[in-house]
Amino acid sequence: MKSKVFCMASIVVTLSFSAVASASEPLYIAGENPAERPAKAPVIKTYVKTAEWYKQALHGIEKPYPASLSFLEDQGPWYTPFNHPGMTDYYDIRHWHQ
Repeated sequence: MKSKVFCMASIVVTLSFSAVASASEPLYIAGENPAERPAKAPVIKTYVKTAEWYKQALHGIEKPYPASLSFLEDQGPWYTPFNHPGMTDYYDIRHWHQ
């Protein structure tokens, strides 16, 4: 008896999901065309770099900052290894691991 009720409930749920899926637009699958940014991909409108962000990005670098760091002004919200700890030991020239 319980198995019949479970089976009927499963059928009802499956049919309701298929009805909703067919009534709406096709499902979005990321990565189908990797050369193009998906139309439904989220877009960051503004990105504010706080004093804490600059402190992290300039960790281990003494003033006056070299002109080569001007790329930080154009740095957006994407990942960059520049403001994250890297390797240890004598490779740690910015003293992240002390």
